[in-house]
Amino acid sequence: MTEKFEETFWAEAIKLASPHFYVLVTSVDKNGRPNVMGLSWWMFTSVNPPLAAIAVGQARYSHQCLEGCKEFVLCFPSEAQKDGAWFCGTKSGRNYDKFKESGLKAVPATKVSPPLIEGAMLAFECKVVQELDVGDHTIYVGEIVAMHKTPGVERHLYTIAYSSLLSIDHEGNTDIGG
Repeated sequence: MTEKFEETFWAEAIKLASPHFYVLVTSVDKNGRPNVMGLSWWMFTSVNPPLAAIAVGQARYSHQCLEGCKEFVLCFPSEAQKDGAWFCGTKSGRNYDKFKESGLKAVPATKVSPPLIEGAMLAFECKVVQELDVGDHTIYVGEIVAMHKTPGVERHLYTIAYSSLLSIDHEGNTDIGG
C-alpha cells in the first residue's frame, strides 16, 4: 500500500526535518566586541582542506559581524551550557552582551579573533574562504585552522523541532532515555 503525501508548510517541515545539531558561533564586531549566536544551519563541506559552512540570516547582527571580520568559531555547547546556549539562540547581540548575560565565558582562540567558549565540548576556529548569498541568508565557508576539545566533556546539545534542547553523547544516547 502506498501512502499519499500531503502538503505542509515551512515551520512544520523544519520541525519534521529535525534534529539539527545546535551549535554556537562566535564572531566579533567592528570594535572587537565578541558576539555569540545559536544556530543549526551548518555542515562540513570538505575534508581536505577541512571546511565547515554556516548559513546566517542577512538581517542578523552576527551577519554584520561576519562581514566585518571574516572569521568565526563553531562551538558545540556542552550539556551544562544548555541555558546559556538557548539564550544565545533567542536574543540579538545588537541588544544584549550575550556572553555576559548568558553565563558563557569567552576565552582567547589560538588563530582567529573570535573567542572560544570555555567548557564547549568541541570548537573549530575558522577563517572564511568563500561566501554565497542565498535568498535571505549568506553561506560562509570557513577553513578550519584549529580544533579544540574540553577533556571530560562527552555530551553536547542538539535541537528537536527548534523548541527544546537535549543532550546527546558520543554513542547517540540522549537525556530523554537514549
